[in-house]
Amino acid sequence: MTKNVRVRFAPSPTGPLHIGGVRTALFNYLFAKKHNGEFILRIEDTDQNRYVEGAEQYIIDALNWCKMPFDEGPGKNEKFGPYRQSERKDLYKQYADKLIASGNAYYAFDIPEALDFHRKDHEAKGKTFIYNWHNRLKLSNSLSLSADDVKAKLDAGEDYVIRFKSPQDETLNLKDIIRGDIKIDTNILDDKVLFKSDGMPTYHLANIVDDHLMDITHVIRGEEWLPSLALHYQLYTAFGWKTPEFAHLPLILKPTGKGKLSKRDGDKLGFPVFPLEWKDPKTAEISRGYKEDGYFPEAMVNFLAFLGWNPGTEQEIFNLDELINAFELDRVNKSGARFDPDKTKWFNHHYMQEQDNDDLACALKEERHELYEIDTNYISMVIDLVKERATFVSDFWDLSHFFFKAPTSYDEKATKKAIKEGTADILNQVISIINDTKDFSSENLQTVVKGWITENEIAFGKVMMPLRLALVGALQGPDVFDIMFMIGKNETIKRIENIIKTI
Repeated sequence: MTKNVRVRFAPSPTGPLHIGGVRTALFNYLFAKKHNGEFILRIEDTDQNRYVEGAEQYIIDALNWCKMPFDEGPGKNEKFGPYRQSERKDLYKQYADKLIASGNAYYAFDIPEALDFHRKDHEAKGKTFIYNWHNRLKLSNSLSLSADDVKAKLDAGEDYVIRFKSPQDETLNLKDIIRGDIKIDTNILDDKVLFKSDGMPTYHLANIVDDHLMDITHVIRGEEWLPSLALHYQLYTAFGWKTPEFAHLPLILKPTGKGKLSKRDGDKLGFPVFPLEWKDPKTAEISRGYKEDGYFPEAMVNFLAFLGWNPGTEQEIFNLDELINAFELDRVNKSGARFDPDKTKWFNHHYMQEQDNDDLACALKEERHELYEIDTNYISMVIDLVKERATFVSDFWDLSHFFFKAPTSYDEKATKKAIKEGTADILNQVISIINDTKDFSSENLQTVVKGWITENEIAFGKVMMPLRLALVGALQGPDVFDIMFMIGKNETIKRIENIIKTI
């Protein structure tokens, strides 16, 4: 690449950042870092009617949580600032005027009622109304009106928009890194509005101008912007600017594989579609986030990377540095990527095993106030015993509560299976063995108890099942001797005595 790579993530602050947006940010970030380039955050807030308070900060917080901090953006290393389009609005009008001066754009004075009439008239005839070469000379614009009429309307302060003048009878040959060569017949293109009557540019004009002024070399964005590619190419040509390279990412599909993933799918199937929890400032409605649901950022980044991209190998677990090294845009698929909630849990389970036990112990203490006065080192040791069965921090209590308090009841099915005639006598003998055991390590307990079982030719299940039931309250949990060692001799004997009284 002859020029330093510069990519931008340009979300609109209209609400929480969907994981599809996070995936777009991730692919931009990976590409930039792979080529020692810059990852820029630009806030595209030209549509002030849809602006939502707090959304911009949410976007920044989400990127930081995913460990994808931007190199340039609002309040950070503002080489090409400002990075909010609403703060650049005075800039865009001069570029719209340049397009008018070069004949690539024109003023349109059509009132909404007139356009609505034309749309309905076309619909009644089974047609689609398109404002372009075939009818623009019949409408109210600077192409159909005299220069004096145009000047009079402008001087009178009449509302107008500025439209791009799409060419007639041409074929555009476009290139997309992911989708290859694309041919577009200009006759089917409409004359898009570039500048609105409220004095703000549309996305089309603003993003082209900003990408040029910010030296963006690659535009990596969602598939939904593919229909705009022809206009954007034409705008670069009209300005006489070098066109960046484009790459349009595939959609993230519902778990069924049909249709684009939405918040409704998450609500229906019980998984979040936002990186962080979001509280709507207007309705106070709270939407779940991956962070608050117990996912690690490493897991989220890993599973998002595989939504549309594959490394060409069997490897599935990648940390961020490994993703940067492996990532290439030409390995991104054209077809949509099905979202699999179970696979996201699989990734989280993997990253759970890599977490520091002391950190997990602190996180568990925050969730369970009854552990507040329990020594963190003890909790950390417990976590080490049950960690391989956990996917979320919230799983730890169900997996380990018996390390912290004795069972107050016993699972009914487990009781029928474990408690037989003579069980009380066997457990009393186990108590005697435990009392005589000075070395209460799990290894020694296993040697002593299993040796006694073998020596007396007792079926292992007759001892081990009721012993586990006494300690846990169910036939589950880690190694019985690890449990005995952790809770100590006195507590072990007390629990065995309790179940003897019960049976």
